[in-house]
Amino acid sequence: SDGARGMAGLGASEPGTGPGPVPATRVELTVSSHYPHCPQFGRTEVIDNSLNPDFLHKFVLDYCFEERQNLRFDLYDVDSKSPDLSKHDFLGQAFCTLGEIVGSAGSRLEKPLTMGTATMHPRARRPAPAASHGGIPGKKCGTIILLAEELGNCRDVATLQFCANKLDKKDFFGKSDPFMVFYRSNEDGTLGVTDWEGVGHDFIGEFTTSYRELARGQSHFNVYEVVNPRKKMKKKKYQNSGTVTLLSFAVEAEHTFLDYIRGGTQLNFTVAIDFTASNGNPSQPTSLHYLSPFQLNAYSLALRAVGDIIQDYDSDKMFPALGFGAKVPPDGHVSHEFPLNGDASNPACHGIAGVLEAYQRSLRHVQLYGPTNFAPVVNHVARSAATVLDGSQYFVLLIITDGVISDMAQTKEAIVNAAKLPMSIIIVGVGQAEFDAMVELDGDDIRISSRGKVAERDIVQFVPFRDYMMGGPGAGLSMAGLAREVLAEIPDQLLSYMKARGIKPPPHSSHSGSPPPHP
Repeated sequence: SDGARGMAGLGASEPGTGPGPVPATRVELTVSSHYPHCPQFGRTEVIDNSLNPDFLHKFVLDYCFEERQNLRFDLYDVDSKSPDLSKHDFLGQAFCTLGEIVGSAGSRLEKPLTMGTATMHPRARRPAPAASHGGIPGKKCGTIILLAEELGNCRDVATLQFCANKLDKKDFFGKSDPFMVFYRSNEDGTLGVTDWEGVGHDFIGEFTTSYRELARGQSHFNVYEVVNPRKKMKKKKYQNSGTVTLLSFAVEAEHTFLDYIRGGTQLNFTVAIDFTASNGNPSQPTSLHYLSPFQLNAYSLALRAVGDIIQDYDSDKMFPALGFGAKVPPDGHVSHEFPLNGDASNPACHGIAGVLEAYQRSLRHVQLYGPTNFAPVVNHVARSAATVLDGSQYFVLLIITDGVISDMAQTKEAIVNAAKLPMSIIIVGVGQAEFDAMVELDGDDIRISSRGKVAERDIVQFVPFRDYMMGGPGAGLSMAGLAREVLAEIPDQLLSYMKARGIKPPPHSSHSGSPPPHP
């Protein structure tokens, strides 16, 4: 339209009730648009007379990897100074998730603007001019470009090494067992030197310094007298209780999960579903695998809750899907890693919808049997992870199961070996079984071990489905809670692998190159 003045607004989907997750970080969104004839969380400024506006206003959002953060962008042609959107012409809208933006190449996403499902947007004064888009629902009427950048907090990590000399002897039969306690205040930093005595500790002395002083590194400035104030008051000739010397000081920027995602790291998502007979006959409504025409079963809900979020970080949207614990055609042999799509050479399905379709199709062709073995699917994904150790790929295996593990020893060994690889395992337990063994695999309290070898990293997260599926109107909200719980540890697990291997994210990447090697 003549003399168009473009304005973009951002809206977020309505949050659920109750406290939300703690944001992992904050990101800043830059918005620009390309509109063929012209081109609420907040609004951008108005750009006068431009068909390709680059908006200067940024939207600052809390980013949570483990949550699906839905966004909607509406663009308007501004005809007056009125803040009422119904007074302006609606030009088009786009929907996406924050994860979709962050997970795109270089965290830059282009989305087509459409008129939506109606010719008249609910807040628009009138349809945009027919010359622009004809007012046809779903018709493309321009492009919106979204760029996410992580806001820079202080990421510097300082590593210091000290040594002590001639500390006071505190133990009756020998020398002290010293350790240091660091205190920080707004004015200065305080270091305490204490003798370790198991239950109680004997105070040796203290000294004060500052970050600025420590940053000088090893020098005569960073040799400190350790002083015990009580001794100094009692003894006139008291000088000190020893000295502490700074041996080295190094500062390194700590990388974040988004640094790796923005640098090109792809999350490769694999699903493994329990087809053992303990789930019940799929044709019966009491079965955990029952396919109701009215609602998704527990397996489908768990898959959607996790998959809908993690798919934003996999560029080709191809997800290997496996089953275990069933007799499979044509000969009826028991398999613990059969492809749900029937293609052993390529078990990948297109999108989460493709995985659900393959799962439902498998239920009609296999016979539920047993036992419940995890090791085969863990090793299946580990073989793929072992071929990509450079940080460009990170593998996430989702196991959905109803029962007690039959191959606990083998599964522990598989997990200990997988902990060395770029890989994480999510286990969702459905049904009412006891899941004590799953809690042991989780390793939050005691790191899992096998044959005397302790897992290098904690890579397993277990969550019982029943804790989040309450049924009724709140079921959707509980599914969001399930996703938050099972995915919350993935960023730190990815970082722990990268740090252990000394892998740093590249400054930028277009996510180009060959597709990831699917399990």
